[in-house]
Amino acid sequence: MIEALMSFFHAGSPAELAWIGFGLFGQLMFSGRFIVQWIASEKARASVIPLAFWYFSMGGGVVLLSYAIYRMDPVFIMGQSLGVVIYSRNLWLIHANRREARG
Repeated sequence: MIEALMSFFHAGSPAELAWIGFGLFGQLMFSGRFIVQWIASEKARASVIPLAFWYFSMGGGVVLLSYAIYRMDPVFIMGQSLGVVIYSRNLWLIHANRREARG
């Protein structure tokens, strides 16, 4: 079974196969943010970006950045690095605004 998966994903070792699985998990999490946003918008009958969208973005971005670093892919690293900074800033602003609103 492991050998078949390694062959399918072109992994040279079980460790590399684990990294590919980790990267796929990150991509699923990152993609899941759009499902969360879509559901929230349908419920509100308007375009909204729920807090969960930013957490899915951050989680998926960090996992994908880790995978990109493992793969030593400079294009992927640059793209995910900027995203993680943006997601962090948005989460910081959301939480700062909530603290401020509470008084």
